[in-house]
Amino acid sequence: MRWLVLYTALVLGANAAVAGEIDWQAAHDGGLAKLQRTDPTPVPATAFTDPEGGTHSLADWRGKVVLLNFWATWCAPCREEMPSLDALQAQMGGEDFEVVAIAAGHNPPPAVRKFLEEEGITHLPVLLDPRQGLARGMGVMGMPVTVLIDRDGREIARLIGGADWSSDAAKELVRQATAP
Repeated sequence: MRWLVLYTALVLGANAAVAGEIDWQAAHDGGLAKLQRTDPTPVPATAFTDPEGGTHSLADWRGKVVLLNFWATWCAPCREEMPSLDALQAQMGGEDFEVVAIAAGHNPPPAVRKFLEEEGITHLPVLLDPRQGLARGMGVMGMPVTVLIDRDGREIARLIGGADWSSDAAKELVRQATAP
């Protein structure tokens, strides 16, 4: 019985250590004040598209840490935020991490392309959720909303509203989230 108690304590302690790899307070203090840690929750398998008609789901990025951003062409805070998401993808995107920005709601592809061109966005894919199936499935009520997803496809944090994703705090958050 003693071994069972010791083993259980070790397992629980190990899980707490893994969960503590991200310094949430430092992210908050460093400028991501609206970032809220969430209980790890599997993301929906809801499909979304690209302008060419290709179908995607968040499972396409499984194994990577993903910063998922819901935005719209008509959203002023999105216009302010998008260049920092593009910069973060340019600097840190790769094998372990990717920014996935999805235009949710009525955002015709020509309007999306115009928006991205006007803002000089060149490192983010053009992805669409025209009927907001994924956005609704993830409880997105307004925009922008950014969700941090771990390698296992679980939401671990959410930020409602705009943020500077090219900040040192955001880069450190990504480094911590992608650490082995």
